[in-house]
Amino acid sequence: MRYANEDPELLALVHGYVTPDRRYLKLGGPLMRMTEPERTKFTREFGEAAGDITPRELTILLEGEWRERKTAAWLIAVARRTEFRERLGEMLLASEVCFAGSAYCVTFATFATPADADLLAAYLDRYLRRPDLYYDQSAAMGALLHLDAKLGADQAARFLTADGLWHQWIDGPPRKEHHGTPDSYRENISQLCVFADESAEHRPARNR
Repeated sequence: MRYANEDPELLALVHGYVTPDRRYLKLGGPLMRMTEPERTKFTREFGEAAGDITPRELTILLEGEWRERKTAAWLIAVARRTEFRERLGEMLLASEVCFAGSAYCVTFATFATPADADLLAAYLDRYLRRPDLYYDQSAAMGALLHLDAKLGADQAARFLTADGLWHQWIDGPPRKEHHGTPDSYRENISQLCVFADESAEHRPARNR
């Protein structure tokens, strides 16, 4: 892992793409609480950033800490850089840092192919067996349901049966307070994909 306070190259990318206007904190749920003018400004600036950043720079950000990885995943989603799919899949399974995994799930939902659904299902197969770990299971389930709807598939069904892994995870210790429903997670991911689509409209034409 690279650390911005020790790595001038990474630090420059953090200043350029991660921390302007505390961008990394706004990617995710806060997007849906923005006013219309705030959202319009943010989508424009983020779309332009996704068009500007290079694959090499994205690779460097993915070697950083959670702020860098989260922001990079969103930039990858907006830029539709599907060449990062397998790398993000490996990072999701590894779950090395907090807060970044849900961004990977949004990226897969934005790419919207069967390969992305397979990566989400692989994550759920591993981490729904660990009720002691409250990681990104909810985001992964929401993204998989979103993809099932888009692709006309049914990959999530086997997890959601009455005795399936989803309920085993929910019911297993420790108690998971204030837990939503799979449909609520799907709706959340779908709204975040709308933001990614809106931002993608602001990429320079040469990068679309």
